[in-house]
Amino acid sequence: MTLVADQVRRLDAQLDRIPFSHLTSYDATRASIDLDSPRVKDLQKIIKALSAASGSQNVLPAWHIHSLLSQSKLLSEYGEISPNQYESELEWMLVSKATVQTYGVILDTLLDQIIPLNDHIWYWDDVLSSPTYSSLYMVQTSPLRLWGWTREIYADSKTRFQAYASGDTSAAGFATGPNTESLQTSLSQQWRRFYGIVRESIRERSFANLQQKIMSPVALCRSEASQRQAKLKKLKEMTSSGLGVLIDEGLAFVGSGSDDGKSDMILSANQEWKGVVERSVALMDMVLKDVLSLGVGVTDFEDRVFAGVEEDPELSIQADDDEIHRPAVVARRIQDLLETHLPKHIKAAETIVAENGRPSRLVRYWLPATVLLFSSTTILRIIVNRKQDILQWIRDFGVTVRDFWFNWVVDPVRKVVGTIRHDANSEIAIMSRDSLKADRESLERMVVDFALDKPNVAVGASSISESQVAEIRAKVHEGDVTPILRAYEKDLRSPLMGTVRGDLVRTLLIQVQKTKVDIEVAMTGIDSLLKSQELVFGFVGLTPGILVSVGVVQYLRGVLGGRKGFRETRKAGKCVRVLRNIDRILSEATPSPNNLLTYKDHGLLVCEVHVLRQLAHSLLPVDIEKDFLEDLDDLANLKGIQSQLRTLDRIRWAYSKWL
Repeated sequence: MTLVADQVRRLDAQLDRIPFSHLTSYDATRASIDLDSPRVKDLQKIIKALSAASGSQNVLPAWHIHSLLSQSKLLSEYGEISPNQYESELEWMLVSKATVQTYGVILDTLLDQIIPLNDHIWYWDDVLSSPTYSSLYMVQTSPLRLWGWTREIYADSKTRFQAYASGDTSAAGFATGPNTESLQTSLSQQWRRFYGIVRESIRERSFANLQQKIMSPVALCRSEASQRQAKLKKLKEMTSSGLGVLIDEGLAFVGSGSDDGKSDMILSANQEWKGVVERSVALMDMVLKDVLSLGVGVTDFEDRVFAGVEEDPELSIQADDDEIHRPAVVARRIQDLLETHLPKHIKAAETIVAENGRPSRLVRYWLPATVLLFSSTTILRIIVNRKQDILQWIRDFGVTVRDFWFNWVVDPVRKVVGTIRHDANSEIAIMSRDSLKADRESLERMVVDFALDKPNVAVGASSISESQVAEIRAKVHEGDVTPILRAYEKDLRSPLMGTVRGDLVRTLLIQVQKTKVDIEVAMTGIDSLLKSQELVFGFVGLTPGILVSVGVVQYLRGVLGGRKGFRETRKAGKCVRVLRNIDRILSEATPSPNNLLTYKDHGLLVCEVHVLRQLAHSLLPVDIEKDFLEDLDDLANLKGIQSQLRTLDRIRWAYSKWL
């Protein structure tokens, strides 16, 4: 629901609270007959259709309002039979409801005209603030300037040639001579004279536009941009002032009434609310007529509007019409607003924006479009000549994407799942499982055989028992090969003899086997450590593929339009800018004697609040949005500048999480 819809709903609710207590003295029998008449039922049906609470659309379109007024038969000529009291009151209620709906349509129209003006003004700011943009604007608009100059030369030359053909050579810019008739009869002389006329027109245009001789083309474009921006700013000020006048003064039913919902309008005995409706219709009429008068100041515009309302000849206090027919007068005036004044105003505003706003897309992008058009054949030729290469690039790209997906995402995921499930095939191993066992048993056999062959060296006796063999096996299993080392030390005393006997070489080879077993024991420890961290290594191998995949998906979502988060961020940034604009309006406003905003500043404030409501609708939760709308109502209502500044600060700190 928009700000205008809330305003229309509020005014409609005030109309619904109007009592008809002055009809209680009406004859009961006569009242029953009048209430059952078809006219009363038709009026009640139309009033219900015009009510803001009758549907989800609180502001009816202009054509619907006009259709309902036509159904009420108030737009026809005065009838000979006067309506009774009930019909008269219902007619007033009908035109009042129609006035409220028309009021909403006009407010929506003014808001829709003010808000896009910021984009045009910002465009001219960019052109004026940058020499590059100024030069670009000059290039963009050069065809239009050349076309306009050509049309002026053509029109001037055509006028001169027609004057010359009719014999008025002085009007054509040439002196009358004795050879005038011969010139007219000679075709070549006529073409030569036509060329002279065109050249004379160009020379006079050059003298007339002396400013173009002095200023550079870029400076001329900057001057033109400055003038257009000034007109748009003036249009924004005037429209904002008209919007503020309508909001503050239009349909002001509640004056200084109490806060319990009962206003002076309800308690008045002379039906003051009908006069408010008449004055509001006149106010809307005057605003639409004068709001586009850019030649006057804002203050003069406001004075003209209020003076026009006071002197309006169709008000009941000035007109001599019968009070019974006043609803028909108001209805026909509403019809004129909807059918004539409002479309005329919209068309005039669009004309001003079209003349002074930023150029169309055709003007702004004709240069790159032309370059693309002329280079399209070259681009097409390159594509055709490199067709096979392009297809091969596409295939290679597809194969690369597929291999990356399976090798860096699917396979690591499969390995991680296998690790979690203790799959035997997924275990990390530096060496085979039974390698250490076989080497250790081989070492045991080597040491035991050596001890059996050389018991005197191994145990210091001529024979060895089974218990000693078992002890040697146990020590070898623990890594103790003392018998071998003892024999090795003995053979080192006489290495030549030990070599000849073969004991030294045998002990060396057994020690080599012992070294191999020690290395395998160390590798087994490392292998156990890797197995304990197997899941970690699996996730480490999976991380690059996942990161690249997520990055690509996020990029594609951003490119292909799935940018909800990005859009919310942009909306939040726009909300901050709107809050900044509101702060500027309140800080730089010139308060009235009662510390209230002027009509222009209030209109600008309402525009910013309207934009802020639309932006925050998709950013705030439902329960928070209700509180936010209450604060926005406090901000838009005229309660004093200081109170509005405090409300703005409350909005900033209370909703900083979302805005």
